[in-house]
Amino acid sequence: MNEEIRNLEPNKIWNNFADLNAVPRASKKEELVIAFIVAFGKKLDLETIIDPVQNVIIKKPATPGMENRKTVVLQSHLDMVHQKNADTNFDFDKEGIKMLVDGDWIKAEGTTLGADNGLGVATIMSILESNDIPHPAIEALFTIDEETGMTGAMGLQAGYLKGDILLNLDTEDDDEIDIGCAGGVDVTAKKTYQELHTTANCHAFKISLRGLKGGHSGMDIHLGLGNANKIMNRVLRETQDIIRISSINGGSLRNAIPRESFATIVCDTVNAAKFIAQAEEIVSVIKSDFKTTEPNMNFTFEVVSCPLKVMNTNDQNQLINAIEKAHNGVYKMSIEMPDLVEASNNVAKLTVENGTIQIDCLTRSSVEASKTEVADLLKSVFEKEEFSVSLSGSYPGWQPDTNSPILKIMENLYEEIFYKKPKVVACHAGLECGILGTNYPEMDMISFGPTIKGAHSPDERACISSTQKFYKFLLEILKNIPLK
Repeated sequence: MNEEIRNLEPNKIWNNFADLNAVPRASKKEELVIAFIVAFGKKLDLETIIDPVQNVIIKKPATPGMENRKTVVLQSHLDMVHQKNADTNFDFDKEGIKMLVDGDWIKAEGTTLGADNGLGVATIMSILESNDIPHPAIEALFTIDEETGMTGAMGLQAGYLKGDILLNLDTEDDDEIDIGCAGGVDVTAKKTYQELHTTANCHAFKISLRGLKGGHSGMDIHLGLGNANKIMNRVLRETQDIIRISSINGGSLRNAIPRESFATIVCDTVNAAKFIAQAEEIVSVIKSDFKTTEPNMNFTFEVVSCPLKVMNTNDQNQLINAIEKAHNGVYKMSIEMPDLVEASNNVAKLTVENGTIQIDCLTRSSVEASKTEVADLLKSVFEKEEFSVSLSGSYPGWQPDTNSPILKIMENLYEEIFYKKPKVVACHAGLECGILGTNYPEMDMISFGPTIKGAHSPDERACISSTQKFYKFLLEILKNIPLK
């Protein structure tokens, strides 16, 4: 099916995307894709650099007649979010993404597609290998680990880039030009709990929650989608007087709204029917609450063998209280920019097993004070329930510059080509521009890209016609880069 994709237009982009998607490239496991990009640059006989944190920079001279234009940095990240449906048999460490064409969309078979940010990478590759595209001097910056810490952007030192303008190809609506983004911080709560041995008269159930949409924990956080960890907790809370938790596994990545959760619980045999009745009653209420946003929500209750150990009552109550009170979703909307989420939190991952609880959250905000406010609020909630809390991986937002010279050029070009004005926006995702700007403060930065839906989930899909539109726009921008 990938061969069908190679025949699409723009042919160069889709071929490069297919080649890229054959390479495993999870965040923090980018060795293979780094080698792939380095080999690509060297095959073209272009200057190819690997910096100390393993970002790759490939430099291409200007085409004839464009030598007196400002140097442009084309930037995308090499890693992708690895998510799959629970019933999909796929090894991200060994297999290439299996893609298919569905009308005007490219999808993957039960996994994330990697269009975020693989389409950006493939586009830059197309510019680098071209011999018929007019452009100024290009510095292609391929960063690592954008999805789980932005350590590539953070580690890029001053002096590696000489460019005047940076075009980040990592946003997901083709009618938008992005001039700002949120910063973020990882909030992690941990505690140990006392395990008790189960008794002979125990009855155990595995509760499975599937079918939620999931999505990007920044771009989709305002949509009112179900968070599997919060929803599962409602079932556990309503039945907590007659159950004991043995294990919970909900969500997978901080930057993805959790789509699935699995819990194993134990009750006395005499309470088994009561548990099912109470659980089904609250599930009915939950499904009604989410009937519009999560129509495919699915709960199952499977009788399983009794586990050897369960959580003690006090720790169980503290866990349920912590998840219930931890803020999830939009915290504050921006005053400066209409419809922009200023601050939010995603209760992203919950693991309970072998005497240890860990709760992973990602707090985002375009305003540093709000980011601190939400993180401190979470810290207070978790510490009240005797969790230890750590804050890590903090990165800054990108403050909008409405007077950006390249913004004015791009606005005018967009209107000339597509006969309407683009939307100039800031986003609630974490783009690398703010971080890169700390060591390159004079660089004029913009982010844009083709339309991608469902990023960070197995529903991720990339629009074919939008990719054509985006590429046409990019080529016109490169033709119109101003003089030095």
